[in-house]
Amino acid sequence: MACRHLLSITAYLAVWASASLAQADATLERIQGRQQLNVGVMLSGGPFGALDPANQQPVGLNVDMANELGKQLGVKVELVPVLPANRVQFLQQGKVDLLIANMEWNPERDQLLGHVPTPFYKVGGTAALPPGSPINTWAELKGQPVCTSQGSSYIKPLTELGADIKAFKSSAESLLALHGGNCVAAVHDGTLVKPLLASNPDWQGYRALAPELNPAPSVIWTRPGETDTQARLDPIVQQWHRSGWLVQAEQRHHIDPLPASAFGL
Repeated sequence: MACRHLLSITAYLAVWASASLAQADATLERIQGRQQLNVGVMLSGGPFGALDPANQQPVGLNVDMANELGKQLGVKVELVPVLPANRVQFLQQGKVDLLIANMEWNPERDQLLGHVPTPFYKVGGTAALPPGSPINTWAELKGQPVCTSQGSSYIKPLTELGADIKAFKSSAESLLALHGGNCVAAVHDGTLVKPLLASNPDWQGYRALAPELNPAPSVIWTRPGETDTQARLDPIVQQWHRSGWLVQAEQRHHIDPLPASAFGL
C-alpha cells in the first residue's frame, strides 16, 4: 500500500514537472511566434525610464535594455508602461513577457516571480528632504508622514522604522506631494532622487538622506518557473557587463556606473 502511494506521488510529481516545463517553454515560443517581445517598463521619470519632453518617446536605461534584448532575440520590442501598483499583475496576467521596471529583488517578490540570475544594477532608497528639514537619520522618520509609491520595496523597511506611509500610484505623484508639503520626505530609488535634486531648479534647496536604505540588486523579472527564459537571457546580461555595454549605457543616462566586478564577473 505504501509502495503504491509512493508511486502515485512520484507519478503526480512527474506530471507536475512536465506541466511546469511546458509552461516555462511557452514564453520563448510565444515571443518567437509573434516576433515581438513585450516588456513592462516604468516611464514615470528619472534616468531609468521617462518620456522625452521633446517628442514624448520613451527613454532611459530600462528602455535601452528592453530594446537590446529584442535585438539579441531577433524580434521587435513593444514597451508597455507600468506602475508600481500594477507591474506585478501585468506580468502575472501575461500582459508583458518581462519586467524591467525599477523593481529590485527581495525575498517577498522572489516568492511571487522568477528572475534572470545576473543583476544589471544595485540600488537603494533615498529620502528627498525639503529645505530646512531637521531630519538627518532614517530613524528620525519615526511617526512622520513619508511619501512613496504603491508597491515600493521601501514600504516594509519604512514601516519597520515607524514612518506613517503615504503611498501614491507613481513616484511623480509622491514627489509632488512632498513639494506640496504633504509629507516630510519622499523615498524612492537613489538613481531617481539624486539626479532630480542635483539638476532640477524646482528642487533647489532639497537634499538627499544618506546612506541608501536597503540597497538591493536590480533584476529582470519573469514569471515563476520560466527557467528557459532566464537561461536564455542570463548570458546576454552577463555580456552587457563584460563588454562594457551597461557601463556605457549608465553613463549615457547619467547613472553612477557599476563595474562588472561588482557582480562577480
